Amino acid sequence: MAKIEVENLYKIFGPHPAKALRLLREGRTKREIMEATGHGVGVNDASFSVEEGEIVVVMGLSGSGKSTLVRCINRLIEPTSGTVRIDGTDVTALAPDELRRLRLAKLGMVFQNFALFPHRTVVQNTEYGLEIQGVDPSARRAKAMEALELVGLKGWEDSHPKQLSGGMQQRVGLARALALDPDILLMDEAFSALDPLIRRDMQDELINLQEQMQKTILFISHDLDEALKLGQRIVLMKDGAIVQVGTPEEILTSPADDYVARFVEDVDITKVLTAESVMKKAETVAYLGTDGPKAAMRKMRTSGISSIFALDKTHHVAGIVTADDCAALIEAGGGELASILRTDITTVTLDTPATELIALIHDLPYPLAVIGGTGKLQGVIVRGTLLGAIAGRGLAQ
Repeated sequence: MAKIEVENLYKIFGPHPAKALRLLREGRTKREIMEATGHGVGVNDASFSVEEGEIVVVMGLSGSGKSTLVRCINRLIEPTSGTVRIDGTDVTALAPDELRRLRLAKLGMVFQNFALFPHRTVVQNTEYGLEIQGVDPSARRAKAMEALELVGLKGWEDSHPKQLSGGMQQRVGLARALALDPDILLMDEAFSALDPLIRRDMQDELINLQEQMQKTILFISHDLDEALKLGQRIVLMKDGAIVQVGTPEEILTSPADDYVARFVEDVDITKVLTAESVMKKAETVAYLGTDGPKAAMRKMRTSGISSIFALDKTHHVAGIVTADDCAALIEAGGGELASILRTDITTVTLDTPATELIALIHDLPYPLAVIGGTGKLQGVIVRGTLLGAIAGRGLAQ
């Protein structure tokens, strides 16, 4: 079951939304509805889900409805129509007290403007949500300190916000949300007010934290590069409606319409393609303890290759042997493949970006081995297939 489910969600701004909603469902545009009724369309029939532990980025230009959408999820803004479910609970049907309990128990929110209390110290700001929950002072102080250490602010707990840089203030905002230990983080343009270098640092920090925390994160951004860097999936919005949902690679290589294509046309495809998307299946492999040099030579000759990866008895990559080394071993009277095994090979993981692959493979005499989470061989990358994949994906845009 998805952690967050949004189904046919609408938000119309104005005193009498029913007429505007009817026109919207009839296919009238956002501008036409504003001209006809004076009502604004915030969200138009949005449906998507977020899986547990996933980072989903909702993005679009200013006025696309992304911030309205996230505020409808926790009902800081009341939806006009539709359903939002968190862990199967219909948030739109909750009474005020029930909604408050759900927010405190499951949701943390990080805003663009930091929203820190200037008269409170860093640790007092961090423990504020716990204070609202009525947590014992010593317990909330301990949790706040843990959160500050997570975001790299240990030692700054007695400082005031005015003594911190913008990036540090945003870390306090993130720590305040983390101190509550929420299942879900809603981050609304959380890094947009930061300088570019600090912003990149915060993006890296969030990625590192996510490896430890495995929270469910819905991140709002207007920046495509940020969305591509952070999002496992991207929800792209225009005029209140969702125009495409997909992985970064799907958004870039298979845009749903001309709007999406124009939106992503200037993106460097190598920043998004990964080893998994450009690798090919290993045509053949050798097995240590089973194959000798003659068997390895035959496999290479049949496949038209000059080297072959050798797997151990657990099917993990042990190294690589070349045709020249096999031929020399055969001429010397034979022997075990292990005696000519080259173990100083370069391997990459499935999620290694193409930018790194290009640098790694540039002077490499052998293919790159792509290793999965279990350490087993998933595929290989050779220079020609990598460059061909990049060129092909670039043309596909």
